Amino acid sequence: MSVTAYIGLGSNLENPRQQVLTAVEEIAGISNSMLEHASQLYQSDPVGPGEQEDYINAVVAIRTELTAIELLDQLQAIEQIHNRKRIIRWGARTLDLDILLYGDQIIDNERLIIPHKEMHWRNFVLCPLADIEPELTLPTGQSLQKLLQKCEDNGLSVIGKIEIPEMA
Repeated sequence: MSVTAYIGLGSNLENPRQQVLTAVEEIAGISNSMLEHASQLYQSDPVGPGEQEDYINAVVAIRTELTAIELLDQLQAIEQIHNRKRIIRWGARTLDLDILLYGDQIIDNERLIIPHKEMHWRNFVLCPLADIEPELTLPTGQSLQKLLQKCEDNGLSVIGKIEIPEMA
């Protein structure tokens, strides 16, 4: 059985735009999955400690036969290819891949919380998600449009488009 999963992408180190675009190609190559949609590319103010560069963000939708944990493992492997270091919470990073939604499931375990626990107030997640699925209702019953109305701008701007890679 396949499900639609929405994945948030973010980077603010080592050519962040290219980090995100390369990660989209790598996500497209995940086995038993198909990349279906990609948002626009966004630039956003950093959230987190210290002085950080702006982030590049996007959201993709995939159809997958992987379980949520199997998908998480695949995404963390991609982060490792990009030399992701988990030193400081919300610190600068080469690549951050978050499963935002996995079908209509609500998951809460030691490795994974879905819907992503902080997506409700992050314009750099909600706006790209709305690019793909503007009328989305979260498994919690919350409307994406209502969440967007409550969300502050916080310096978010569209900076480009993502082309979905052709798969052989």
